[in-house]
Amino acid sequence: MKKNTIIRNALISVFDKTGIIEFARKLTQKKINLFSTSGTRKALKNAGIKSTNISKYTNFPEIMCGRVKTLHHKIYAGILARPEQDQDTLNKYQIVQMDLVVINFYPFVQMLNKKNTNFDDILEFIDIGGPTIVRASAKNYNHVTIATNNNDYCNILKELNKNNNQISHKTRIKLAYTALQYVFNYDYSIVEHFSNLNNKNSSSNTFPNYLNYIFKKKQDLAYGENKHQQAGLYTNLSYNYNVIQMQGKTLSYNNMSDVDIAISCVQEFKDPACAIIKHGNPCGVAISNNDLSAYLSAYESDPISSFGGIIAFNSTIHKKTAETIVNQQFVELIAIPDITDSALNIFSKKKNIRILKYCDKYQKVNKLDIKSINTAFLLQTNSYNDINHKDWKIVSNKQPTQKEIYDATFALKIVKYLKSNAIVCVRDLKTISIGAGQTSRIDAIKVAVMKAKDKKINLKKSIVASDAFFPFKDSIDVLATQGTSCIIQPGGSIRDKEIISSVNKHNISMIFSNKRYFKH
Repeated sequence: MKKNTIIRNALISVFDKTGIIEFARKLTQKKINLFSTSGTRKALKNAGIKSTNISKYTNFPEIMCGRVKTLHHKIYAGILARPEQDQDTLNKYQIVQMDLVVINFYPFVQMLNKKNTNFDDILEFIDIGGPTIVRASAKNYNHVTIATNNNDYCNILKELNKNNNQISHKTRIKLAYTALQYVFNYDYSIVEHFSNLNNKNSSSNTFPNYLNYIFKKKQDLAYGENKHQQAGLYTNLSYNYNVIQMQGKTLSYNNMSDVDIAISCVQEFKDPACAIIKHGNPCGVAISNNDLSAYLSAYESDPISSFGGIIAFNSTIHKKTAETIVNQQFVELIAIPDITDSALNIFSKKKNIRILKYCDKYQKVNKLDIKSINTAFLLQTNSYNDINHKDWKIVSNKQPTQKEIYDATFALKIVKYLKSNAIVCVRDLKTISIGAGQTSRIDAIKVAVMKAKDKKINLKKSIVASDAFFPFKDSIDVLATQGTSCIIQPGGSIRDKEIISSVNKHNISMIFSNKRYFKH
């Protein structure tokens, strides 16, 4: 049977002194002896709380401007002691058994985030003794209670009150886990800092030998891709995930997956843009001179698919746009960089609509895409904002007009976010029909043509983007019957000459982007 431990002696050494005065005062009221390092002791003394200075206890001063203060055998022996077999050693060397350790570290991360902080200053905030004390305390959790989070002070006091100064085995394990996670996160931030220093001197650092990411749970999600699946949102501690839910129901896995695509898509553009995403695919995207016009054009691209979709904007949303969305369609979620009070008031009347506000730097971080496969991960660099006109080559006899080049650029920015095989038809900087997620290029085209016919949309003079090359000229023949005027595709097929011959026959201009955009 696991026993409770009686708290008689407590070691306190904290940089963050939030809550420590009240906590220490309650400990002394319970006749618990306090031992503290100089900075903590000064704060306790100023509050009228008695504690023994560690240096007096060890009979060894803090040296090297505080670099060495807890690195002493009497401290670690007192933490690691097992009373049932080490009592003679404790008595022989006059070592006090520490039953409770309260500690937190130098704020290394905060120093990293400070402006104009030099390298030497940062080094001084790498805590040495603190992590060692935590490991010793956690290792001896059968006899020691370790507290690294000031949010735990209240619960520790409640248990001491309830159990006559004793802490249960269950609580000690929980606190030991919390403390070790605290050390792990702290060490990670240091490793990450030195990794960045090393990478500055490395010619190739995109894919390091070790991937040092720590993800922290931000929230539980309503469910996974399906309601029988559980899901959670975890954020990378190396970056700020600046997305705030302003209203609405609990987010689901699909919500977060689609909203990432939607925000990434609209941030490809500088002019006001709107993207409507459904099941991982854009179903309507447009740019215009204001948010309302962009939304209306995106919605008109595919009103049926837009039902229950995710809508994202890259500009402030105004009242008229909010009214139009609410009156025109059912929407799951709206992502915006900013919103007027009047627009938010419109949405607030529809409590189920989730409103997410994102930082305008959402996609500015050069990040890696990560995909889980069984017990491993696949990593790749992303394709965000990587279109370079210098890579393009006009391969047809007919030269594209400047307007067609603008539309081709727009189309290429959309096709990157469609599941392969993908075809997007645009005109006047808005999508007019999309075919995505097909197992053949010709089927993707047929889907786009079919959807255009269903909506009674004429594809004449449309500009078409393909995420990969055309393997056969049959795709060109179908597009030609629809009146397509310009096609942009990566090229690279063994039948490129045949494809080029076909567009020349049909008087269609063709651009090779020389970059494929498969999305699986």
